[in-house]
Amino acid sequence: MTLQEFIKTTQLTNPPEGLSLALKALWYDVKGNWDRAHDFADSEHNPHNNWVHAYLHRVEGDRFNANYWYRRAGKDFPMVSLQAERDAIIEALLAI
Repeated sequence: MTLQEFIKTTQLTNPPEGLSLALKALWYDVKGNWDRAHDFADSEHNPHNNWVHAYLHRVEGDRFNANYWYRRAGKDFPMVSLQAERDAIIEALLAI
């Protein structure tokens, strides 16, 4: 699946089958449902979910909390737009 195909699926009511928890979180983020996205990102602690979790706290505007999760994910705080970061995370996770 490509980034564009992933974004197109957000027109559906539910995420497609087979997405990881991290991708489900990003799916809900694209749909504008931050709370549901956060639930998925926080449901399991691993580098991928931690990365998404960090991004979501950045979306929220909580840089302190975001920094914590970026450290847990082994990532630096990004200096790109939120959309650019989101798209990069989606592409990275789709490639796995």
